[in-house]
Amino acid sequence: MEALSSAPVLAYAVQPSWFMRKHHAHLSDEALVAQVARGDEDALSELYDRVGRIAYGLAVRVLRDERLAEDAVQEGFLAVWHSAASFRAERAKASTWILTLVHRRAVDLVRREERRRTEPLGEELPTGSGQESESTDEAAWLRFERERVQLALKQLPDVQREALELAYYGGFSQSELAQRLGVPLGTIKSRMFSGLGGLREILDESAQEGSWKPEFTS
Repeated sequence: MEALSSAPVLAYAVQPSWFMRKHHAHLSDEALVAQVARGDEDALSELYDRVGRIAYGLAVRVLRDERLAEDAVQEGFLAVWHSAASFRAERAKASTWILTLVHRRAVDLVRREERRRTEPLGEELPTGSGQESESTDEAAWLRFERERVQLALKQLPDVQREALELAYYGGFSQSELAQRLGVPLGTIKSRMFSGLGGLREILDESAQEGSWKPEFTS
């Protein structure tokens, strides 16, 4: 289990130093992915500069929603950070691989939104059919997962938690958050990127340890 500090701090929203930008500018996309696999955050920034706009356009076409597209790109580049070591240049161009990761995240978000829209709300289930029991179990599990995420959020730095809660619970886009909080858009992106990375690692750690126990309330 990697420590929280292993997530890319400030990630792609932070502009690397002039020296590092010059150093990475001559590298191919494939070489940059290799650098990312070694933990080079500036290489990730350079990849985002090169591919991020195209990736966002792809996500918008799939999702038809700017806020969800931002989420897909963010999660896609987080996947690049975590899986760069698995990239094989002989199989695909680095840009194609990155766009594939973003596309997968976008499709996942589409499916999630479709499930959310089509799931029946408040329908009465036949007694004795077993469906009522399944519904109760599912409700308990969803409540458990909600508690689990909320507890994990409390372990994040305040600024990261605030950005994530406003985005996912308040429904604000990154641009709206920047305006609401009075900070640059790049700062919002970095807080969310780092927060998502930290949140995922906390949740992964809890799943591996098996230490999460639901604290259901009546």
